[in-house]
Amino acid sequence: MRERESSPEDMAQRLRSGDRAALARAITLVESRRSDHQRTARALVQRLAPSTGAAMRVGVTGVPGVGKSTLIDTLGSNLTARGHRIAVLAVDPSSKSSGGSILGDKTRMARLAVDPNAFIRPSPSAGTLGGVAARTRETMILCEAAGFDILLIETVGVGQSETAVADMTDFFLVLTLPGAGDELQGIKKGIIEQADMVAVNKADVDPARARVAATEYSGALRILAPASPNWTPPVVLVSGLANEGLAEMWSEIERHRAVLGASGELKRKRERQQIKWMWALLEERLLRRVLDHHAVKARLVQIEREVGQGALSPEAAVEQILGSAGLSS
Repeated sequence: MRERESSPEDMAQRLRSGDRAALARAITLVESRRSDHQRTARALVQRLAPSTGAAMRVGVTGVPGVGKSTLIDTLGSNLTARGHRIAVLAVDPSSKSSGGSILGDKTRMARLAVDPNAFIRPSPSAGTLGGVAARTRETMILCEAAGFDILLIETVGVGQSETAVADMTDFFLVLTLPGAGDELQGIKKGIIEQADMVAVNKADVDPARARVAATEYSGALRILAPASPNWTPPVVLVSGLANEGLAEMWSEIERHRAVLGASGELKRKRERQQIKWMWALLEERLLRRVLDHHAVKARLVQIEREVGQGALSPEAAVEQILGSAGLSS
């Protein structure tokens, strides 16, 4: 009985029925590094993927302290009040010692944490390039299969996490603070280029300064190539804490979906994201196979020592590692 309950078929059925406990277990399964768990997870995702894809996928990023969690908490509560089911995937920095999530978004999203129509899953980035959890894409599919029609992906907001989340969502929201002159100096040009909207948060604290910031961001966006030929990224003033401007902001997100859907660009964007996902998985699987190879394990410590001491160049070291795994060029 226990084996049947843990089978991909049974898990898929429970997920489609909206079983929140089953969803939490399934996400834990896809995040596991055990080979047997990974096989089950792949079978589950393969079974569910063809019937998913209708949900809105929105990425939310911004520097630490910009108020991402507060805004998501308020926005999500607004949306569940309108009948939506919201899943928040918050990618946290990982603890160096335990590898676990250390920000604890559930404590920073008090309303959504107790909302029956919301699901919050903090996921440790675990050192993943870009700060996006290695299994975020799979988790998105699981949440969609469980009936959540809006997915909000909150990134760490540092490093290359913005690029990674833009490659797996339909809409990319960049949150900033008033004082755009300073912000524009520190924010990466590539982040703004990928933005589908820039929202100046905490605009209620200093409205005049917020308006100046919005003007400066609008000017910056006009000289950068937009992410889409069919969409001009707007700049909006919002306050997540005071729930100001969020209705207008969400209307723009819905308009973006309608515009890109009508032009066929949304479908093409999803197709490109699937291909990128395939290559990312291939790179991950190949690296894991190389590092798990018994001959590589036997030599790796010595190779690292020689590289660190300068006795072996990194390029030669890579050749030795690949050769040990039977993959030498």
